[in-house]
Amino acid sequence: MVEKRPPNRRQFITYGIGGLVAAGAIGTAVTGSITSASSGSNIRSSLTIMAPAAAGGGWDTVAREMQQAQRANGIVNNTQVINVPGAGGTIALENLGVLSGEVNNMMVGGTGQLAATIQYDSSTTYKDVSPLAVTVEEYDVIVVPSDSPYKTLADLMKAWSQNPGDVPWTGGGSFDQLVVTEMAIAGGIKPADMIYVSSDGGGESTQALLNGTVAAAASGYPDSIGQIESGRLRALALVAKEPVEGIDIPTTVDQGYDVTLANWRILVAPGGITEEEKQELESIVLETIETPEWQEAVDRYNWNENLITGDELQQFIQDETERITALYEELGL
Repeated sequence: MVEKRPPNRRQFITYGIGGLVAAGAIGTAVTGSITSASSGSNIRSSLTIMAPAAAGGGWDTVAREMQQAQRANGIVNNTQVINVPGAGGTIALENLGVLSGEVNNMMVGGTGQLAATIQYDSSTTYKDVSPLAVTVEEYDVIVVPSDSPYKTLADLMKAWSQNPGDVPWTGGGSFDQLVVTEMAIAGGIKPADMIYVSSDGGGESTQALLNGTVAAAASGYPDSIGQIESGRLRALALVAKEPVEGIDIPTTVDQGYDVTLANWRILVAPGGITEEEKQELESIVLETIETPEWQEAVDRYNWNENLITGDELQQFIQDETERITALYEELGL
C-alpha cells in the first residue's frame, strides 16, 4: 500500500492574468446591459440583483431567494438576477462601481468578497459603493474523516501544534483559508508553517479528506451537513461565537479557541445615489427578509440571521477589513 504524502508547500488560490482580463470583459458587457435597463426607472418597478459568482453558490443563492421573496410579495414589480463571476467577487464589485447613480441595482457580497478586495488590492472597495445591510451569515465547521485519530478539537490542535507539516488542511476558498489561519494563530502555530490545500468547493474538500491528502478541513456548515449526518465526516467544532439552535456541535469558543470569523452576506448598492434612494433600497431589503419565503430559505440553508444596518454597518465593515487585513499579513500575502 502506497502511503499518501501531504503536499510539501502551501497552496493558495490564484488567478491568471488572462482569466482576469476575460472576466473583466464579460463584466463590462453586463454593466452596459444593466445601465440601459435601469436608467430612469422607479426603484420598485425594476431591480437587478448582481451575484458576484457563478450560479449555484452562496452569493447566487441569496440573490435568487431575495428575487423569489420580492416577486411573491410584490415588493418589487420585476426583479432579475445576473451572475458576474471572477476574482473572488471583485469583478462584480468593479461593475457595480461603474454603475454610480444607477439606483435600480444592488449586489450580494460578503466576507469572501471583502477578503478578495484586500488580497488582490482591488481598485473598487466597499468604500466606493453604498452598503445597505448585512442580512445573514454562515458558519464554518471543522471536520475530519470519521476514521481520523483526532476525536476532539483538542486532539487535532495538539497534533497540529507539535508538527504543523504533518497536519495539512483544506477548504473551499479564501474564506475557509482565513478561518484556518485564525485557528493556527489561536493554537500558537505560525500561519507560515501551516499547509493549506485550496479545494474547489465542499465536494473536493471532502474527497481530499477521505483519500488522505489532508487531515482536516474548514468548510461551510451547509456544505458539510450531509457528510456529517451520513457519518463520513466527524465535526469537531462550529466556528461561531455561541451555540446555534439546531446545530449540535460545540463551538470553537466553547472549546477555548477564540475563532469566530463568520461568512456574512451583505447587500450593497452603487455609489452616487441620494440618501433618500439609499433608504428606499434598504427598506426593500428589510421588507424582503421579513417575508415567509425568506424565512423558509433561512431555515433551508441553515443561515443565521444577523441584521446590521446604518452606522453600525459602517463600523462593522471597518472592523472586518482590519481583521482580514491582519490575517493576510500573517500569511505573508
